[in-house]
Order: sequence, then C-alpha cells, then structure tokens
Amino acid sequence: MTDVTKLIQASLEKRHNAEKRFQFYGILGISLAVLFLFVILISIINEGKNAFKSTYIKLDINFEEKTVDPEGLRNIDDLKFANYKKLITSSLKNYFPEVSDKKELRSLGGFISSSEEQNLMNFIISNNDYIGNSKSFWLLASSTIDVIHKNPDMQSLLEDDRLISDRELGWFKSFEKNGDIKFGLNKNFFLKADSTEPEQAGILGSVIGTFFTLFITLILSFPIAVAAGVFLEELAPKNKFTDFIEVNINNLAAVPSIIFGLLGLAIFLNVMHLPRSAPVVGGMVLALMTLPTIIIATRASLKAVPPSIREAAIGLGATKFQTVNHHLLPLSLPGILTGTILGMSRALGESAPLLMIGMVAFIVDIPGSFTDSATVLPIQIYLWKSTAARGFLELTAAGVMVLLTFLILMNGLAVYIRQRFETKW
Repeated sequence: MTDVTKLIQASLEKRHNAEKRFQFYGILGISLAVLFLFVILISIINEGKNAFKSTYIKLDINFEEKTVDPEGLRNIDDLKFANYKKLITSSLKNYFPEVSDKKELRSLGGFISSSEEQNLMNFIISNNDYIGNSKSFWLLASSTIDVIHKNPDMQSLLEDDRLISDRELGWFKSFEKNGDIKFGLNKNFFLKADSTEPEQAGILGSVIGTFFTLFITLILSFPIAVAAGVFLEELAPKNKFTDFIEVNINNLAAVPSIIFGLLGLAIFLNVMHLPRSAPVVGGMVLALMTLPTIIIATRASLKAVPPSIREAAIGLGATKFQTVNHHLLPLSLPGILTGTILGMSRALGESAPLLMIGMVAFIVDIPGSFTDSATVLPIQIYLWKSTAARGFLELTAAGVMVLLTFLILMNGLAVYIRQRFETKW
C-alpha cells in the first residue's frame, strides 16, 4: 500500500467519521426536541384534565312556600326574587343540625356555588308544582371544595396551609362518607363565558369570539392577498417600484405582531372610532398581519407552476388574465390554501396585537355579533393564568389544550390539502 493510498483512506475515514457525528448530533437534537415536546404536553394534559370535571354535592332542597312564594300567586316576578340562597343554607343546616353559629353557617354555605341559586330559580319557574315540596339536587360545589376534592393530598396538610379549615374539612369528609359528593362533567367549561368564580368560568365566549375574529381576518386577507400575489407575480411590470413593494412585503412578514396592534390602535380605534374589544377590529388587525404570509405563499405557488402551462395558454390565444384565471390559479390553489391556513393558524395563536385594541377586557357575556365586546382563546388563557385563584390553574391548562387542538386541526388540514390536491410535475 503506497503512501498516497494511505492518505486517501485516512481522508475517507475522517470524512465518514465526521458524517456519522453529524448524523448523531442531528438525531440527538431531534430526540431532545421530541422529549421536551412530550414533557410539555404531558404536563399540560396532567394539569388540565381536571378542568373537564366538576364537584357536585347532593342536597334535599325544600321549596318552602313562605320563602319561595309567600303570597301563593305563582307570579313569575315573585319567584325570580325569592331567596334561593336561604333554601340552600336551610338544606345544609338540616344536613348538619349541630351547626348553629352564624359564622359557621356562612362557611357551610360556601360549599355550594352561587350559580346554583339561579339554577334553582329556573327550576321552580318551570316546575312551580314543587313549591311546598322537597327534591334532591346535585348542586355544583364552590371552587375551593372542588380543588380539595380533586387533590386529596391537600387534606393531609396543616390547617394554615390548606384552603379550608379543620371544621370545613370535617363537613367535607361527612359528604364523602355518605356518598353525597361526586365528580361530574364540567358543563360550564363548554357552555359559559368567563367568570370571577373558577367553577362558573367557561371557554365558549372566547371560542365564539375567536371564530368571529378569524372569520373577519379570512374574508379580508384572503381575496386581497391572492389578488396582490397574482398581480405582482404575473401581471405587474418588473421595475424598481414593484421591486420596492416586493421587498417591503417580505419585510412585513417579519415585523413583530405588536406593531400591527399599535397600528390598529392608532387607525381603527383613535381615527375611525370603531368599537373597542370587538371581533371586527381584531379581525382587521390580524388581517393586516396575515396579508404578507398569504401573498408570499401565493407567489411561491404560482412560481411552482411550470412555464409550459403559461406558454401553451398564450400560444392558444389566451390573454394574461385568462391564463391566470383559467390555468395558473386552479393549479396553484392547493399551495395558496395551505399558506392561508398556516397564516390563519398564526393569527389564531396571536395575543399581542389584540391586547393593544382592548380585547383583554373581562367579558362575561357570549358575543352575539361582530361588534360585541369579546375576547379570544390566547387572551382568555392569559387572563386565567394571571388570576390568583387556584381553580384557574386547571382552566388555564385546559384552555391551552383547546387551543392546541384547533392549531393541530388547522395544520393537519393544511397538510391534507397539500397532499390531496397538489399536482406533481
């Protein structure tokens, strides 16, 4: 073996070893990324799964006539203003007859969520035959009792470190011993808007607000962005002005999202005086942010169409507009839709620009139109996370799970459209 052959073999071995190290580092990086993602998802699911269930306490409610309808007229207005809290307190007092101190009675009344007064009122209005009779109800427990029920380890803590006193813990264990406390589906989470009480807070208001906002974003950004992309790529003359526009569109795609929020605050609110914290304004701001992404995707999709398609259409006498409308757009549509969905996915996860236009407000009502005050999923998660109550921690994680579900579905739809309708040249 000559010296030259030895040098060649040594060089080859060195390059092969370098390639193996490169592959190892790549596999290691991917493995660490997957591991971190797995840990994050597990922690979110582990924390958020409890938000989908609530604690219910069984009580016999006596709709005594002197409290519900002392006049006996069965007038709906009278039934609406009856003292249903007193009915719950009386039921709890009957459950624990040894409790007579007013302070202890107030603590005992705190076991039941205040929302159940409204539910009892609705029940008796629809079923006034129960006035003067008793009926068993599974009533929603307060957030404090819900946290204790979901975290049994807290019962072993010292009184100062626990959310409830020893006396209250004794009442809680009595409910457990008698089988009068259980878990049930947290319907409020799916059917209600935000609330100051964790057990009454829900995500429906922010989901509908997100839908309204993204709908405005889509109907504004998609046609404008596609038209701009087609014009710049196929119809516009190539000169310094169009080059300037193209460079700025690419730059806009990298501008921090909060800048668009400042723009929306200055123009849409301070100049145009549109309603603050409304989906119509949020959608307009997100449309500005999404436009560059869809324009770039449109141009890239048009570039991917082979030049022979253009040449064949023009050779048969088609105009530029006919070539674009009849041939290029249909062939590039899968790529355009993919870019649009990815842009909408980014808009779905944005919160900074919406904070600037007031969509961080505490909204207790479900929005019914595009001009009603509303919030969106990312901001709802932020509001829950910034709240001190222990019950909101689980709601925060559950909100993240809902947001991630929508993002995964949207990105999955983009992948499906790409694979299903993409043309292989």
